[in-house]
Amino acid sequence: MKKFLTICAFVAATLSLTGCAGVANTVSNNLTQTQVVLSDDNFKVIGHAYGEATATYICGIGGLSKKALYNNAISEMSKNANLSGAQTLTNTTVHYSVAMWTPFYVKITCSATANIVQFK
Repeated sequence: MKKFLTICAFVAATLSLTGCAGVANTVSNNLTQTQVVLSDDNFKVIGHAYGEATATYICGIGGLSKKALYNNAISEMSKNANLSGAQTLTNTTVHYSVAMWTPFYVKITCSATANIVQFK
């Protein structure tokens, strides 16, 4: 009986310490209402922009909503782009990564990337 209880305790401890992760991608084009004509060779890609936001939940408490996480990542990306003149962000990709050690700790990371395009 003692051996059985030891095995049960070991299995319970192992299951409570295991973690898992998930990933989701979202693609959107042009965050702002900008109208451009791309019929000619009137632009060039000059770089990439990146932004990231993280939320942590302990026992389901804390962190940001998914919308706030998304907005913070996009805001950080726009700030890091340092746009000027005839530049804009295009081909925006948002990536969610979820890491959890059930049910105690969940960490969601939202990262946003985009191309920086300059028009001639």
